[in-house]
Amino acid sequence: MRSVDIERKTNETQITCSLNIDGSGKHEIDTGIGFLNHMLAQLAVHGLFDLRIHAKGDLEIDPHHTMEDVAICLGSAFYQALGDKKGIVRTAHAYQPMDETLALVVVDLSGRPYCVFNAEFRGYHLGEISASLFEHFFETFAVHARLNLHARVEYGKDDHHKAEAIFKALARALNQATRIDPRRQDIPSSKGAL
Repeated sequence: MRSVDIERKTNETQITCSLNIDGSGKHEIDTGIGFLNHMLAQLAVHGLFDLRIHAKGDLEIDPHHTMEDVAICLGSAFYQALGDKKGIVRTAHAYQPMDETLALVVVDLSGRPYCVFNAEFRGYHLGEISASLFEHFFETFAVHARLNLHARVEYGKDDHHKAEAIFKALARALNQATRIDPRRQDIPSSKGAL
């Protein structure tokens, strides 16, 4: 089983995260931030990952520290659960429509963290979250998952649809990239290591 439990405690947040990559989409998420809960549920359901995240953060200040630390834990969970990455597909992409919006996410579980995030939001907030935090969440996740991540909203109008389409596309791309390829017996790299 490619699963892991992560715990992070700081002066700003207390987070537990459990991830099973080979799950069925079961999830139990409570970050104290409603819109983030909704996005993480999309990640679990559409990626078929079993995901449990409980976070308590300094939301009396703002959601920044909680979102950042959840991304750290989630990225670390993917990195640890994948182990040596032997036999995985490694690279995948997914387009995800949501009504008038179309998003694209491409991932490479290369061990080289990098994020390119191209999405413009019309409003300043989505729920209680500053729209700028979504790029920061994706960047932080990519660094701690040690993956290459490109996310782009091709077009759209509604900010909720844009954010949700990106998270669903991330879920579907990660689902494909983390799968075991029965033809591959080794590390998916000409270098022999990721």
